[in-house]
Amino acid sequence: MIDAVGKPQTILLLGGASDMGLAVVEEFLSRGPARVILAARDSEDLTSATERVKAAGASEVTPVKFDAVDFASHPAVFDEIWAQGDVDLAIVAFGILGDNEQQWQDQRQAVLAAQVNYTGPVSVGVLLAEKMKRQGHGQIVVFSSVAGEMVRRSNFVYGSAKAGVDGFYRMLGEALRGTGVKVLTVRPGQARTNMTKHLDDAPLTVYKEDVARAIGKAVDNRKTLIWVHPLFQPIMLILKHLPMFVIRKLPL
Repeated sequence: MIDAVGKPQTILLLGGASDMGLAVVEEFLSRGPARVILAARDSEDLTSATERVKAAGASEVTPVKFDAVDFASHPAVFDEIWAQGDVDLAIVAFGILGDNEQQWQDQRQAVLAAQVNYTGPVSVGVLLAEKMKRQGHGQIVVFSSVAGEMVRRSNFVYGSAKAGVDGFYRMLGEALRGTGVKVLTVRPGQARTNMTKHLDDAPLTVYKEDVARAIGKAVDNRKTLIWVHPLFQPIMLILKHLPMFVIRKLPL
């Protein structure tokens, strides 16, 4: 279990090579050593990730083969993970960004983005809920997006999937009330990570370390939803109530 000082004994990172996800693992390892399970499609992707979490203080690192879009394989993967004992903290951090203008005009790219960014997280969310409810405790952290409040024209393929993830996990948390399992939905906006290093900084861009610290604090305080940059909440609230003819004139 996550102890009184916020230290988990076992951490599962789904998307084991995720730069943002690894920053969250490092944040919790700063509280003390823990066993870390890195789940990713290719074991080669986990070499540097394994070194990174070991350097951060992991007592043990276990790689697990996990393909976000091989949905039929997910139950067996989770059985393998839980065969080694309870998981205290699970971070759902896999996803692809892609080129929005290509995606919405290419059926295969759009479907792949939807499967990786929405169907995959739903699949693992159901399984995490099942396993953690059975063990009687656990914390799920999922990366959503400010698109959970409003999907923008500039990235609506990615954003619409993230909006779906946002809704699913927020209500998953409600469904799990009273079971000992908690769900934190994170809306970070754009963060400086390996996935976004080719992009120019957007307004209110944050560092991955800022996101990780915010998540650590939110877990400690039993939060269910956070905006990593607090200004995004009022901004998105205003934007979603503007008429479309006004939104079309904005650089969104």
